[in-house]
Amino acid sequence: MDITAKNIRNIAVIGHSGEGKTTLCEAMLFNGGAIDRIGRVEDGTAFLDFDEAEKAKKLSVYASVACLFWKGVKINLLDLPGFYDFEGERREGLSACGAAILVIGANGIIPIGAETVIEYCLKAKKPLIIFINGMDKPNADYVGTLAALKDKYAGKLAPIQIPVMDGEKMTGYVNAIQERCYEFSTSGPKEVALPENLKTEMEEMQANLMEAAAENDEILLDKYFSDGKLSKEDTIHGIRKGILTGSVIPVMAGSALYNRGVINLLDEIVSYMPSANERLNAIATDLEKDDIVSIACEENAPLAAQVFKTVHDPYSGKLSYIKIFRGKLKSGTTVYNPNTDSEERIGQIFLLKGKKTELVTELGAGDIGALNKLNATLTGHSLCAQGTKIQFDPIAFPKPCLSLAVRAADKKNEDKVFSGFSKMCEEDCTLSVEKNSETGELIVSGQGEIHIEILAKKLKSRYGIDVILSEPKIPYRETIKAVATAEGKHKKQSGGHGQYGHCKVRFEPSEAEFEFGDEVVGGAVPKQYIPAVEKGLKECMSRGVLADYPVTGVRAVLFDGSYHDVDSSEMAFKMAASLAFKDGMLKAKPTLLEPVMKLKVAVSDDCLGAVLGDVSKRRGRICDSHTEDGISTVTAEVPLAEITKYATDLRGLTRGQGKFTTEFLRYEEVPPQLAEKIILAAKQA
Repeated sequence: MDITAKNIRNIAVIGHSGEGKTTLCEAMLFNGGAIDRIGRVEDGTAFLDFDEAEKAKKLSVYASVACLFWKGVKINLLDLPGFYDFEGERREGLSACGAAILVIGANGIIPIGAETVIEYCLKAKKPLIIFINGMDKPNADYVGTLAALKDKYAGKLAPIQIPVMDGEKMTGYVNAIQERCYEFSTSGPKEVALPENLKTEMEEMQANLMEAAAENDEILLDKYFSDGKLSKEDTIHGIRKGILTGSVIPVMAGSALYNRGVINLLDEIVSYMPSANERLNAIATDLEKDDIVSIACEENAPLAAQVFKTVHDPYSGKLSYIKIFRGKLKSGTTVYNPNTDSEERIGQIFLLKGKKTELVTELGAGDIGALNKLNATLTGHSLCAQGTKIQFDPIAFPKPCLSLAVRAADKKNEDKVFSGFSKMCEEDCTLSVEKNSETGELIVSGQGEIHIEILAKKLKSRYGIDVILSEPKIPYRETIKAVATAEGKHKKQSGGHGQYGHCKVRFEPSEAEFEFGDEVVGGAVPKQYIPAVEKGLKECMSRGVLADYPVTGVRAVLFDGSYHDVDSSEMAFKMAASLAFKDGMLKAKPTLLEPVMKLKVAVSDDCLGAVLGDVSKRRGRICDSHTEDGISTVTAEVPLAEITKYATDLRGLTRGQGKFTTEFLRYEEVPPQLAEKIILAAKQA
């Protein structure tokens, strides 16, 4: 087919894990003839959940792309993960789509995560359809679910169909705009007579749709006021305009598992969802002019595109998923990457069909595809025609919020672990890996435990490296609370020159990490040996006397000592200093310090009480709390040891809607009862 921007729809399918997103995509692909059977997530046969991790977990882990054709329109489906840990994958897919379908269960409530998705689409003015799924299930509550949505998003929802029920089973639907009733059959929807008991409900729905349509167009509003109604064509026009601006959200229903209501959904995507050339113009920066520019979806203009995802395919090598915002991308051409100020030669171009790819010679404006073996192009980078310097804003990824220590099961693979995770950072922009200089641990940070566990399994399957994950060590410190003096004498005679060093040191609490003072009088310690005493004390600061944690906040003053004309040396005085350090630290009331973090949490107003109570249980101190536009922001000071898995816990408290950031503040003394346990655990390790 000759595909142009006007007959392309880029649709992200989103919703919380388990609501049926992938199953809905399977049904749409099946109806469009892209696949010959509908796979099941539970059986590991889903066309779009093809990764081994997805089959094992029975949930979507990665953003998958596939396309189908429906009534002359190419629909690019982006099946996005619903679980919180894969927020990065969702951000990638949403950056490339022009509209979205939110899949929710017919449970009489707004499910977890749905509000976040709706708010995102409203803020980004991204057209949205809500598909109430699971109408085949016992006790499916379409009316209750719709009421919950209307209560939360009053004035925006536009239900365009009425489910026809036989007991608890959905057997068909009424299209309120068309005034037609359809019954599900093995060959697809079959038109039947409109049930008498649904006529009143249909008329009410029609009136609501006319009103919603009129509110989105001044001409239609005048017509509505003068005539009291709108024609079908005018209603469709007004609803479509409202969808495009984000002021109207159509609601439909069906069963993805049994392929009911899916054909109707495809029809409405073609009828109501904006084509690629109708979307809001993308905003980019013209680096040549140092100006913000609007990128219209024009096919005969210079190329402007963005890579929204990077994967390493075992067969095709590195694949870069790309969205063409303007112009055409052709195989064999050379394009410019403004992010790296380099040129890229375009090799093979692919259409994406789940784990399969189809080779094509070009991609046009508004389309989505993949390129192989780009050398200097990463996720979020722009590609544009030579002679132009158009750069899109980078994709906004969430920062890592949970960290785990990782080590190789086989010590000889330690270096390979860091190398393997570093390569995966290229694919996953929500992942980071670093060596903790204090604890010596390799720390992998991501969006949650499942996220990191899956990456560890990918490391095993891709590089053959088994790893062990554990909670990171808390970088405790040791310090002193009192003043004490100590003596260190190192004396050794073994024939010939011996070793002799003797120093007396006073230890005091200090605001600085380490201070050294010299109060020696009368040459008790010769000046050439004083630097050796300081060096010996500094080296001891790396391991305290309580649990071998680094020492901080100590002032050490050398005030006396003695020496031997022949046997004294720098090494002897270093040894004497270390003996004085251990003795002095034990006398000066050593104590344990812990890192305290500044925790900032943003939650919906109704979750504020739960969050405040939870922070208090974590030995936290509330510094500030305020609410604006229904969002409460809490600022607190909390010990790091109490929030190592806060990402997981906050999701449970806030139904997945809470966000937080942390920032190191200072070190504070650990309560004595906790300090005892920490010291005991360190000694047993």
